[in-house]
Amino acid sequence: MLAQLEGHKKAVTGITLPTGSDKLFSGSKDGTVRVWDCNTAQCIGIFDMGSAVGCLISEGEWVFVGIENAVKAVNIQTNAELTLSAPGGQVYTMSTTNEMLLAGVHDGSILAWTFNSGTNLFEATASLKGHTGSVVSLVFGAGRLYSGSMDNTIRVWDLENMQCIHTLNKHSEVVMSLVCWDQYLLSCSLDQTLKIWAAAEAGDLEVAYTHNEEHGILSLRGMPDAQGKPILLCSCNDNTVRLYELPSFTDRGRAFTKQEVRTIEVGPGGLFFTGDGTGRVSVWRLSGDSSALSDKSG
Repeated sequence: MLAQLEGHKKAVTGITLPTGSDKLFSGSKDGTVRVWDCNTAQCIGIFDMGSAVGCLISEGEWVFVGIENAVKAVNIQTNAELTLSAPGGQVYTMSTTNEMLLAGVHDGSILAWTFNSGTNLFEATASLKGHTGSVVSLVFGAGRLYSGSMDNTIRVWDLENMQCIHTLNKHSEVVMSLVCWDQYLLSCSLDQTLKIWAAAEAGDLEVAYTHNEEHGILSLRGMPDAQGKPILLCSCNDNTVRLYELPSFTDRGRAFTKQEVRTIEVGPGGLFFTGDGTGRVSVWRLSGDSSALSDKSG
């Protein structure tokens, strides 16, 4: 562990490091977004969102904050702030692609906005319906949108016509996180499994491999190690983040945290960031050896 960023009073629900920025943003159930200087590890700004932050992402010069019934969009270059209406309750997850922002909401809907560069505004374009539980994970890959829900399913959406084309129902509990890796979709769940999905001949997705953990799995992120090998970061609800080399699932170490890690962000140079249930943001670096984690704090 390289640093611990203390300040949030409740669980951290989102961390983002905008591309090319030296400022890290973290959001929390305490209703604030904190801005951290990456060089000094000091908090240099606090924004009151007015309600619990459910998720936090960035794209280009925009930082997006998911809150109750809305997404707040902040331009870190101009300081412009926009509020995008998201009726349906807490916004739990967001993803971006090709000038489009999508948000997964408590009522099971997925809301879409398109950025209009002429007006510098985000225009509501679609509402995707189908999930019967809250949408808590979203990811884009291969021209598709994948959504994971508290209804235990993953839905596959065609963004050309905004229609659901497949429903994947191999998990038995909430689908907490999704990652696209090469041509594969990775999903994890509170059912203690991590599944790798591959395209079948018929065009739908089938489970190619199931990895079992002893605890529910909360969050997934991928990153390369120093040799360019793909490493999967996998947080479990036993207060650990496990590191696996893909595709073999070779154990590359683990990070221990005070409480369960709800969110993971990846930075340059082997850095990654975790946010846990106590409100702490921790900074880690992947090392080149097989133990995977360097610990310079002690």
